[in-house]
This record gives sequence, structure tokens and C-alpha cells, in this order.
Amino acid sequence: MELNTGRLQLVPITPRDQALFHQTNIDSHVKKYLWDNEEIPEAVSEGIIQEVGNKFEHEKWGLWKILDAKNKTYMGYIGFWFFFEEALPQLVYALLPEFTGKGFATEASEEIIRYAFNELKFDYVMASMDKPNQDSIKVCNRLQMQLVDDREVEGKPTLFYKLDNSR
Repeated sequence: MELNTGRLQLVPITPRDQALFHQTNIDSHVKKYLWDNEEIPEAVSEGIIQEVGNKFEHEKWGLWKILDAKNKTYMGYIGFWFFFEEALPQLVYALLPEFTGKGFATEASEEIIRYAFNELKFDYVMASMDKPNQDSIKVCNRLQMQLVDDREVEGKPTLFYKLDNSR
């Protein structure tokens, strides 16, 4: 289930990527919004990696490493995961700070959404983020996602964006 864009290669995360995945999750830039600025234990990252393997095997989705297509440099990860009792898994991504602001999140998201609509036959894709996360709001706007909800979740203002599959 490798996916490719003009500049990026998206490769499913495997147990061999455990250390890399955990280092991404504890990066100060990533954890600010993805983990509410909390230091997550390595066991949490390990549990997610194990579940990712199950999701790919049984449902054909999970989390992909984002790599530079030319030199294979690791930039972060993208994919789908369940949050907030939603019916379908939501779009999620984490880019290391040196790769932000260059269009990589949008490019990788476009490819993941294409995969969700064309291969997985999702009716829609949702993304949620902390209200102060202006960078992710800009990505959702570039993806032409619509703001569908603005509510407090676990004491934090959270925005929910949606893109319908217009088959």
C-alpha cells in the first residue's frame, strides 16, 4: 500500500519504525497539538504501531511514513485514526518542524484522501484539530474541507472539518 506523489513517498509504518515513530510523537512541535503537549510513554507509541499493523492487514488503512521521494528522508507520518467516537477514522498527520510550511502536509493529505475515496470507498474524510492550530486549519482549507463543528472536547476548543466523496 505504498503511495506516491510528485515529491513524496508514503510507506506503511511497521514495527521496525517503532523508535522513529516514538521520536516523532515526543518532538516538541508534534506533541504541542497532537498530544496536547504531553510526553507520551513509549508504550503508547508501541501500542499504536501494533494496531496500525492490524488496521493495514484487515482494513487497508493505518499510518504511513512520509518520505522525500528522492533521498528517502523521513519527514513525519500521515494516515487515518479513530478520534472522538467518529464513525470513520479521521485524517491525522505529524510533520517534524523542519518540514513544515513547504506544502508537504497538503500534498500527502491529498494523496491519502484520494486513496480513501478511490480505494477504501470512504463516503467522507474528517479531520479535527485544536482551535489554535492555524497551520492545520490552513491545510484543511487548501484541501477544500468544510468546517462542520466547533465544540469543546475534553476541555479544549476543537474544530472538525469534513470533505465529502463526490463520486
